[in-house]
Amino acid sequence: MAAMTTADSTPMIKFGLRVRTRSGTPVDHLAVQARDQAEAERKISQMYPGCEILECRQIQSAIGDDAINLDRIISLIASQPDEKSGD
Repeated sequence: MAAMTTADSTPMIKFGLRVRTRSGTPVDHLAVQARDQAEAERKISQMYPGCEILECRQIQSAIGDDAINLDRIISLIASQPDEKSGD
């Protein structure tokens, strides 16, 4: 979700990474949310100490702004008439 925000309203971006662990094992398809690429790489380095980052790319959200979509869904649900009727 690229639209998530932190308490300071900085947008979070999803990054996809490939790394090689210090033992030489490749690890593909890692994903992390961060404010920028440097923070994403730092987070991965904390999870995989001594790793070599082979690739770091920003993942684009195919749907768009998920937070706005969630707000729209909630608004639609709230505007629906109450279907509980006394039969």
